[in-house]
Amino acid sequence: MRILIVKTSSLGDVIHNLPVIDDIRQHFPDAIIDWCVEDSFAAIPRLHPGVVDVLPVAIRRWRKSLCCRRTWQEIIAARGRLRAQRYDLVIDTQGLLKSALVVSQVDGKRCGYDAASAREMLATCFYERRFAVSASAHAVVRNRQLVGAALGYTPQPAPDYGITAAPATFDWLPPSPYVVFLTATSRDDKLWPEEHWLELGRQLYEQGCAAVLPAGSAPERERAARLAAGIPGAVAAPPLNIPQLAALLAGARSAVGVDTGLTHLAVALKVPTVALYTATDPGLTGVYGTAFHCNLGGKGQVPSAGQVLEQLSAA
Repeated sequence: MRILIVKTSSLGDVIHNLPVIDDIRQHFPDAIIDWCVEDSFAAIPRLHPGVVDVLPVAIRRWRKSLCCRRTWQEIIAARGRLRAQRYDLVIDTQGLLKSALVVSQVDGKRCGYDAASAREMLATCFYERRFAVSASAHAVVRNRQLVGAALGYTPQPAPDYGITAAPATFDWLPPSPYVVFLTATSRDDKLWPEEHWLELGRQLYEQGCAAVLPAGSAPERERAARLAAGIPGAVAAPPLNIPQLAALLAGARSAVGVDTGLTHLAVALKVPTVALYTATDPGLTGVYGTAFHCNLGGKGQVPSAGQVLEQLSAA
């Protein structure tokens, strides 16, 4: 049996989809599993040994330049890759029109959420088989239930993300145990106050732990450098790709992060993790796994540094 999973974005959503791979392999050990994903997140499914082929698309970039000849050349090439293999099942765990359009280009029986379960009802028009999944369940649970329904099994309660990474050996890492601070997120209202990061970092330093602050964009690197300058022993990490970030997290004593995909990556790697929410409700999309993890805060709530330290002490 050959199966294509379609979960294109975003980073956290892609990570939430990882447990379906182990579920499938548990019930169909000989299944060949491919994954269609945004090219910027392709490194995530590649971390899983159960994924045979990763088929990248660039929908986010393409829709910004639909009048460009190169865009259409890339779209035609991606369509060719999607149609090069016949699949027994094509399962869209995204439930959006954009992912359903990708599914429509694939040769295979197309499966997805029913109209009451999909995030965008129009997406269901492109599926041959539709399944009801509770809209109030956590994203990890929804993904697993959909794939289980399509393949005729019931997932076990505990999710296994199925990924590992060797701890980093970067020469810039501090010699002491370290905690990764994931301070960057896509929206300013999701940020945790800088004074809280400073307080947390100083108290961890007194306990013998250094803070390591990775960042991506120029503004994020500026904030990481500013925070590291105010925390004894802290290190603002150089730019890192996803496999390097996974290695950094794998070697950490713990991780503290805002509402961002990398916080979910820490949980997937079984790193003790405290997730901080200030503008969103973590009920449906908060960190979720089998190792120690904690969701603090919520919409209109700002967790304190003391609350984070309390949770880290319990890890």
